[in-house]
Parts: sequence; structure tokens; C-alpha cells
Amino acid sequence: MAKIIVQSTNITIISVNGDNFISLKDLARHKSDEPNAVIANWMRNRNTIEYLGIW
Repeated sequence: MAKIIVQSTNITIISVNGDNFISLKDLARHKSDEPNAVIANWMRNRNTIEYLGIW
């Protein structure tokens, strides 16, 4: 597990089968003390829903 620093926030990077994944919770924690609420709002966002529908 590696970490990078983005705008003075530690972001965790996990490697699985050669693919790298960043922690959305770490990104959300930068925006608010309630990262679960931030992620829930992202998932309700119209643009997110449209993107997931296309994907």
C-alpha cells in the first residue's frame, strides 16, 4: 500500500493484480469531516448517474 500527498492530504493507493486504485474516502476526507456523506452525494449526482449508465 502506497501513499501520495495531494494538496497536503494523504491519499492511499492500493495495487490489485497490477492495477492501481486510489481511495475515494481519502479524497472525500479532504472535502469534509464526513467522507461517507460526500461519497453519497457524489453517487446521487446527476452527472455520476449518467456516467455510470454509459459505462
